Amino acid sequence: MNNPLITRRSALKGLTLGAGATLLNPILSQLTAHAAGASSAVRQRFVFVVQSNGINPNHLLLAGMEPRKNNALPKNETVEETKLAGYELAAPIAEFTPFKDRLTIIQGLSGRIAEGGTGGHSTNHGALGCYPGNQGPMGQTIDCALGEASPGVIQNVGLGILSRLEHTLNYQLSASAPGKALPIQCSPEQAFKGLFGSVTGGTSRQAFDRQTNLLDFMADDVRRSRRALAGEESAKFDQYIAAFETLHARQSRIENLKPALSAALPKLDAKFQTPTEVNRIEAQFETGAAALIAGLTNVLTIASGGGGQQYLSWPELGIPIDGHENGHGKGVAGLTAEECFIKVRQFHCKLIAGLAAKLQSIREGDGTMLDNTLIVYLSDSGEAHHPRLREWPVVLLGGLRGKLKPGGRYLQMPPYLAKSHRTLANFYLTLLQAAGKPRDKFGTPDSGLRDIDQSGVIGELLA
Repeated sequence: MNNPLITRRSALKGLTLGAGATLLNPILSQLTAHAAGASSAVRQRFVFVVQSNGINPNHLLLAGMEPRKNNALPKNETVEETKLAGYELAAPIAEFTPFKDRLTIIQGLSGRIAEGGTGGHSTNHGALGCYPGNQGPMGQTIDCALGEASPGVIQNVGLGILSRLEHTLNYQLSASAPGKALPIQCSPEQAFKGLFGSVTGGTSRQAFDRQTNLLDFMADDVRRSRRALAGEESAKFDQYIAAFETLHARQSRIENLKPALSAALPKLDAKFQTPTEVNRIEAQFETGAAALIAGLTNVLTIASGGGGQQYLSWPELGIPIDGHENGHGKGVAGLTAEECFIKVRQFHCKLIAGLAAKLQSIREGDGTMLDNTLIVYLSDSGEAHHPRLREWPVVLLGGLRGKLKPGGRYLQMPPYLAKSHRTLANFYLTLLQAAGKPRDKFGTPDSGLRDIDQSGVIGELLA
């Protein structure tokens, strides 16, 4: 009697692909390894969502917790843990409610070293690198370090949006090494083409601006692949194909709008003449999800603004002024500045929750892709528009192959200058430990904490 595992493995290895080889090879290689029982086939994945303009610690509080006033820090000398079960999440992050058992909220980490005279609007590379933000890329940032620890076909994928469409690359957040900034692609169209443009051969434009169904081109390869798959592998393959269908449908909709927009151009204001912030960041989340599902990368950074003076307006959310004006107390008709902050936060949490739901729907190993993926949500300017960086709120969603303690927790770390205080660098050292690439230090120590041990991991996070 045939062994099903051997039969599936042989069928997958024996596949000969034609036109769809470039598109299908990454996912089929993963599924072949799964069928072979290779533990390395299930990879740890890390997603960093970096939103500009700070994350107010009050936005992460649980129901019944006293709001912070006048930048007051808590007084706890040890880590205080609260279980999320039975508590409502604050309105700004309520979109995470379906994932409460996968959620860890961390308050009280500091990152004072990252400010470095940047004017308080962004710590630039310092946010992910833990060093002065006005010195350029002084060292490797955590997303790139984890890209080395958990390499994919592409070691790191960086996607984002900036306020001006002509600024298609953001060099101010990620770095692969000292003096080597890693660009974040801020044009959804170019990101789409750069990651998937070689699928059908020829030019990227010809490949992805076609009006036909993307799968028509490689239908025979898809049919052959499906026949060789069963159960978990088949379901993951279908999710992979669906991700490309979603991306292609978006491109087709944009293409179909061009004649109408051109004809009506004199009647349209700037909001309709150019892609909106909402459309662009949604597109980047979809492209990033496809890259993860495809196995093109295991480390994804998505930046919504960030770096320098990059602030976004959100007309579709009813906020036509940019975040800098919100940061200085200006609201819009019907919304205070704080309500604008909350509305934009809710939108980003919805995008993150959507990504988490997509990963949770895909079986992988003895769990789902979300079980093997950690989403890290933070800001490049710590806790405020003009931050003091004595606090740097962080939200974790997902799992990491059991390397971290289960979610469903709210952690209040000891405040800045407390003997057992922990920094953002300690958090990054914890991620590296979980990824199997431990280090003794990360970034530059905070001279204001010279009497406090800044080395080591955060034990309360590791399993």
